[in-house]
Amino acid sequence: MTLFGAFSLLGGVGLFLFGMTVMSAGLKNACGDNLQVILSKATKNKVLSVLVGAGMTVLVQSSSATEAMVIGFANAGMINLIQAVGIIMGANIGTTITAQITAFNLSAFAPFLLFLGAIAYLFIKKNLIKYIGEVVMGFGMLFLGIAIMKEAIAPLAESPEFVEILTGLNNPITAIVFGIAFTALLQSSSSSTVIFQAFAIQGLLSYHTAVYLVIGAAVGAFMPNFLASFTVNRDGKRAAYLNLVFNLFRAIVLVILINVFPAILTFIQNLSPGDIGRQVANTHTIFAIIAVLIALPVSNIFIKIVEKIFPIRPNEHQKLEDRKLQYMTQNIGIGRGSVPAGVAITQAQKEIRRMGDLAATNLREALECFFEYDEDKATVVREREESVDILNHAISGGLSKLHALSLNQENLRRVSNLTIAITDIERLSDHAENIVEYAEYMKNRKAEMTEDARKELREMADDMLEAVDLSLVIFETEDYSKLDQIEALETKVDDQEDALVNAHVERLMKEECDPVAGVVFSDLVTDLERCSDHAINIAYALKDRPEKEATTTFQMSEYDW
Repeated sequence: MTLFGAFSLLGGVGLFLFGMTVMSAGLKNACGDNLQVILSKATKNKVLSVLVGAGMTVLVQSSSATEAMVIGFANAGMINLIQAVGIIMGANIGTTITAQITAFNLSAFAPFLLFLGAIAYLFIKKNLIKYIGEVVMGFGMLFLGIAIMKEAIAPLAESPEFVEILTGLNNPITAIVFGIAFTALLQSSSSSTVIFQAFAIQGLLSYHTAVYLVIGAAVGAFMPNFLASFTVNRDGKRAAYLNLVFNLFRAIVLVILINVFPAILTFIQNLSPGDIGRQVANTHTIFAIIAVLIALPVSNIFIKIVEKIFPIRPNEHQKLEDRKLQYMTQNIGIGRGSVPAGVAITQAQKEIRRMGDLAATNLREALECFFEYDEDKATVVREREESVDILNHAISGGLSKLHALSLNQENLRRVSNLTIAITDIERLSDHAENIVEYAEYMKNRKAEMTEDARKELREMADDMLEAVDLSLVIFETEDYSKLDQIEALETKVDDQEDALVNAHVERLMKEECDPVAGVVFSDLVTDLERCSDHAINIAYALKDRPEKEATTTFQMSEYDW
């Protein structure tokens, strides 16, 4: 191959990869946030998870993109490994669509597709049309890249050196290893499979060699997930390695199958006699489907293997328990096995109280972290904040089911007020995360507060925490004889806010205060005061009040946020 031919081949590969990226970005933009919503919700069982994973990967034309979302959701605690494994398997089926598309000889239409896509993307103002234009433009680049690759590859058939290299791939093990390495380099199994497909079409690869290269490509597709695993927590790492375990299992099973039952390959070839490009595409798809059908019933074994690699630590067990509903575990509604509305409301009240305890603990530990910074404690606060968010969504979902029932006026009022209480509790935990961020900001800037400032903040924080703890007691017991006590605490915190701000201004005037610490001081005082306001809202949440009074309290919560 000449130097120009080598550059043409590399240019074709580059254009193909860029076309894939452009097409994927356009599809994701056109779908908006719906992809993530679907992925996070449609995981009720493994079969549905497989279908969702396959469908989404067809849409975004990238199994890596789908798996990256799975890792992200696992990292955030939104899905567990049982849900993740089905989506990952489905993504391995969906990614085969690229080779099926490229098996069609559409290179002659590539310039026209590029022109149409560019017109829509550059000159149409409507976003949806622009995104569709981006997709079409990506398709055009993809097919043009394939055409350039085919043209550059053609002379290689006459090169004894290159033919000798490819002849060495006739050994199945060598072919699988080459497929793994090549795909790891490109970070895309779709791209490497299409390139192997192009080699086969040009007569440089036999069908049987291409089969083993495709098997290796599936394993090599782990590379993007491997890189992503460095930046996520242990849940995210488990989801990332789940893909590797599945694809290793897939490779072993497929090698055994095609050697024990060689008629499988004959059957696939007979589906498209004389068309090796289509044969490679069909092999890619059929192998993915066979692997999923075999692996799905034993997918729990994959999860156990991953949990051996990354054992679940005691604190992770606690995190899992925190994120599960403990009281709202029965069906809500009418029918067999469902609980009456009154019982369901009581269960929701207990669940919200438990969520409140988590938020209060988070506030307390965040403040401890602020006064004596501890990186591990900061991580725990953030993880607990995710747990509170997950409970928030789960409890809100249960309350929305109650809203749909025919409730009497009193029960309807309680459900509505419980919904408001959840918001106040969730915001308490948000403030805990803010406090950790203040601590990290101070640490990174090497800023120090005066001892007077720290003492004032400790006193205000203690009063705020007392108000929060008392509010949760009132919320659970509905003992409103303690309202005067919490009102006094809230007033005290409000007064402290004014006093602390004035003292802070005075220190600034005397240049006794570090400017960075001064900004954090003001922000933290505001957070503490707002937490006190949320405590009042929680205490009054279930109290039957006149409409005007109830409206005033709710508006305070909205303004406070």
